[in-house]
Amino acid sequence: MSPDPARQLAAAEAALARRDFKTAHALCMAVLGAEPRTPQALFLLASIAAEHGNHGKALDVAARAIAIDPAHAASHALRGRSLLALSRPREALEAARAGIGGHVDSAWVWDTLGVVLTRAGAHEEAIEPFRRAIALDAGKPAYHYNLGAALQFVGDFSAAETAYRAALALTPDDARTVSALAQLRKRPFAPAEVAALESACARLANDPAADPDTWLHYAHALAKQREDEGDALGAFRLLGPAKAHKRSSLDWRITEDLEAFEAARESCDAGFLAAGGGDPSAEPIFIVGMPRTGTTLVERILSSHPEVYAAGELSHFSLALKRLAGTQGRRVLDAETLWAARRVDPAELGRMYIDSTRPRTGHTARFIDKMPLNFYYAGIIRRALPNARILCLRRHPLDTIVSNYRQLFATGFAYYNYAFDLADTARYWQAFDGLCAHWRELLGEGFLEVHYEDVVADLEGQARRILDHCGLPFDPACLAFHENRAPVATASSVQVRQPIYRSSVDRWKVLEGELGPALAVLGT
Repeated sequence: MSPDPARQLAAAEAALARRDFKTAHALCMAVLGAEPRTPQALFLLASIAAEHGNHGKALDVAARAIAIDPAHAASHALRGRSLLALSRPREALEAARAGIGGHVDSAWVWDTLGVVLTRAGAHEEAIEPFRRAIALDAGKPAYHYNLGAALQFVGDFSAAETAYRAALALTPDDARTVSALAQLRKRPFAPAEVAALESACARLANDPAADPDTWLHYAHALAKQREDEGDALGAFRLLGPAKAHKRSSLDWRITEDLEAFEAARESCDAGFLAAGGGDPSAEPIFIVGMPRTGTTLVERILSSHPEVYAAGELSHFSLALKRLAGTQGRRVLDAETLWAARRVDPAELGRMYIDSTRPRTGHTARFIDKMPLNFYYAGIIRRALPNARILCLRRHPLDTIVSNYRQLFATGFAYYNYAFDLADTARYWQAFDGLCAHWRELLGEGFLEVHYEDVVADLEGQARRILDHCGLPFDPACLAFHENRAPVATASSVQVRQPIYRSSVDRWKVLEGELGPALAVLGT
């Protein structure tokens, strides 16, 4: 009696779930030996390749499954995951959309499609897949968390809170969800929840082996509550021990960032720019600067204009440069790659960047790329895309340092490691300030610095100045930026949906007594 392929596939899925890859592989190969045109068996083999980090092979095998059954949604979802892992967001978005149009029969597929859409920047499109995942399996906290994040990004904060709380009902001690919940509104936690946060932070502070990320999330959540209650000093003091613990767990030094600053400055000179040869597109508007300095606010002002689309924080330019430079370092942004830009064809770089933003861009005259770290590439951007606009946000040095230190960035994103230490943050700001001076001298009017304090003090005047720099006519909608309904996937997702406010100007003053390490670096 021949084996039942359906049972073999079910057994292979179970083996894959428990990470018994050898058994899963053997079962799939047995099915394919009897019937080579079995998409599910190919999908499972592609999944095994992806689990081992072999995303190129995963793409090839998933493509074979899709060739047999173009509506095999699981294979489209897997392709999307692997394309993201290979830094190919445009194709990942296309794969997710193809999957949604296919036959989706599992919560995992719906959730995966939603995750791919989110990471490709299509936050509104991700909401329905997440809801469908929950409808099929409401017992997975990650599905509720993912829905909450998507709802937060599109500005539905009440529904986001409901989703986050559903996740916490399933896993009450999930620190990541607790810190996400803290950002949605003022004083988000009830007294009993505050007491639980205090207890958790005290326990972690007395545990040398405490998980650094768990402590960080709890500390930031409790600090947000304290800040909302008017205790800015107490909130700030809560962060120090958790950040120091995280900092001590890292194999990283600020010199890694300082070397990149030096390479950005030294590799890009007047001769480099004078060589010309870039792509003529005038679509991109790059908003750069240190985080928490008003980059999202200016993006909202600009994207309220009918001729401008906000594409989000894109890593596309750095990825295109890395690919063309062919450098081997594990980091996309490093000194070697910045130096290697001198041998890259600028027109090819510009074209590759523009093409990588499609199909999300191209439907308006201009689009915004609000990746803050693109300040490293300002000179390279100018040569590759000489008609692009570059806006650099500036803010009072100590407000910049404090706001970066107070922010919980993605804990696995090494480019913001400086923010775990006040002195490191101050050194980073110094290097950033020096690089801005270089760009100011080298790029002249092509590099417009916008000061957060000026925007707050004179919204219309600064909006007109920014629009003029971008070659756009004034539109009154830009002054009503808080009514802009486009998604915001940054730490400012709540704040920028409010009218302009001044309470963030000179916030450092109340904390001056805590800023000794930063003040020592700055020499003030």
